[in-house]
Amino acid sequence: MSETGNLLSILREAADAAAVDAIEAALERGPDRGLCRINALAFADKQALDEEKTVSAFLHASRIGLFDLSWNVLCPGCGGVLDANTSLKTVLKDEYVCALCADGYSPTLDEMVEVTFTVSPRVRKIAAHDPDELPLAEYFRQIYWGSGVDLPEESFDEAVEGFVLEDIELPPGEKAIVSIQLPPEFIIVFEPVTHSAQFIDVKGEPTRERQNLSLTFDKDHVHSQTLEMRPGPLRIAFENRTDRRTLPTICIAGDVLHGLLGKRRPFVTAKRLLTNQTFRDLYRTDTLTVDQRLKITSLTFLFTDLRGSTELYERVGDLVAFDLVREHFRVLNEIVAAEAGAVVKTIGDAVMATFPTPDRAVAAALRMREAMRDMNARSGRADLLLKIGVHEGPCIAVTMNERQDYFGQTVNIASRVQGLANSQSIFATGSVVNDAKAADLLHTKELTPVSQGTSLRGIEREVMVYAIP
Repeated sequence: MSETGNLLSILREAADAAAVDAIEAALERGPDRGLCRINALAFADKQALDEEKTVSAFLHASRIGLFDLSWNVLCPGCGGVLDANTSLKTVLKDEYVCALCADGYSPTLDEMVEVTFTVSPRVRKIAAHDPDELPLAEYFRQIYWGSGVDLPEESFDEAVEGFVLEDIELPPGEKAIVSIQLPPEFIIVFEPVTHSAQFIDVKGEPTRERQNLSLTFDKDHVHSQTLEMRPGPLRIAFENRTDRRTLPTICIAGDVLHGLLGKRRPFVTAKRLLTNQTFRDLYRTDTLTVDQRLKITSLTFLFTDLRGSTELYERVGDLVAFDLVREHFRVLNEIVAAEAGAVVKTIGDAVMATFPTPDRAVAAALRMREAMRDMNARSGRADLLLKIGVHEGPCIAVTMNERQDYFGQTVNIASRVQGLANSQSIFATGSVVNDAKAADLLHTKELTPVSQGTSLRGIEREVMVYAIP
């Protein structure tokens, strides 16, 4: 059996069979570009697979060497990849600048960092493994734009031709001259390898007199200012002072370009991966450095704790109580993972878990409550009384005690909300119960949150807390 065959056999032992079948088919018969920076959510949608199982399969496949994981910092405007990283540990800048959009952005893990999967060259060599050999259109498709830009499969080359006036391939150390006729449009001379851009606002009376422009590509030249020119002939002198091939491209920044980039699709964000149980299990200590503080604008926290656990040990004895508590942890872990969440840590009999959205946390909380009731019904005793609190808000991802963790007031509030809860009702804040999808879920289950007139210890600002009966 080949090395790839051996790796696929290992993968089948850990991942969903249907997802592994689809991955194997892609490796054997898929086009090269389909194996570069794979969007796992789009892959699942195209193959009619479960999203969570597909993401889990790609994570297992990356861990054993079938794919290379990439953490790409994206421009929220154009969707371009501003920085590609093999680890989240190298996402270190306070600001990333997009030359094409002429704007800077502070990175957040919600929508600005995508996670993609590219086939390992050990498994199959594809064109994108040598990006300097890709044609212009494929460089934009496979390297520059992120996996959240929904580019057309069949008509992409024609779409590019719709906004590109001229493009050239400029080898390292070379110079070139391009002559074009400027239309009365807003023009961007964009170079995707060095991420350089020169804006030209073409307006006024047409001229027959030749206009001139010189552009140099190296690490020091940033062409971000806007020049005004008149419609008519333009001569551009390009010089490539880098050690890589560059691709100067003269574009019309009009409806065709904006229409192409305006079509978006879901993708695996860094936030979603950090809240994925498979990722936390496989990459437990290989996420952030101890000095990193990465922002998340919205994450949902769920805290649980067993009420009366001390009395439980006294009542049934250490061995029986230990087995009950261990089974309770197993059930909670399964529910968290099934709802796209991840257990961050356990503290005594308590659990801290995260979810990408409030509705998934509420769904998990409802399932947890029902599971504890079922366990108590089977034993004939109310041994496991679970208190659950849920809150959503901003936080920062950090490494604490050699483990990826979260820090901030949102975490504190979630913990305090759990402290208010009882075993009959789930306690959640207004940001959770007022979330549209969470509200729909509660309405479907005919559950009406009841406002609690209470304050949270140590929290000065007012936080609305609700009991979900």
